[in-house]
Amino acid sequence: MNPAGRAGQRTRRSLRREALLVISVAMVILDQWSKHWAHSALILGRPMPWIPGLLQLRLVKNTGAAFSLFTDSTLFLGVLSLLVTLGVGAWIWRQPKRDVWMGLALACLLGGTLGNGIDRWRLGYVTDFLELVPIQFPIFNWADVVINVAVVCFAIDAFRERRGHDES
Repeated sequence: MNPAGRAGQRTRRSLRREALLVISVAMVILDQWSKHWAHSALILGRPMPWIPGLLQLRLVKNTGAAFSLFTDSTLFLGVLSLLVTLGVGAWIWRQPKRDVWMGLALACLLGGTLGNGIDRWRLGYVTDFLELVPIQFPIFNWADVVINVAVVCFAIDAFRERRGHDES
């Protein structure tokens, strides 16, 4: 098809599954490195200001999930992390290419789930150390940030898909 014939069509960018796996691995490496740094630089439970009025660092050992759900349920959460990791990995592997937003969502979900899953299986808890100062919010880590980025990417993908169907 010549370029003039494509003028009315919207081209969709995509990511290959290998790129998604590289993104996931990079997220796991950043997560595990940041947690290693937190263990070596922070004192358990003692806050350390980082960005005044916004963010401080406080090392905690989290045996549950977000918002203190399933406290002391390390085995259950470890198995759940493993199942999600396997499921998302299979979802990525099923297609050689994914639309950008769906691909980023899957890559971030895989990286974040795997990062926290490694902690649960290796340490028996998840290492959290990022604490928002102005609001009461659970202490979190890089894997949690990446999982939330995945949620945003899923939402953008869903919005774009819906908009595409409405234009048809």
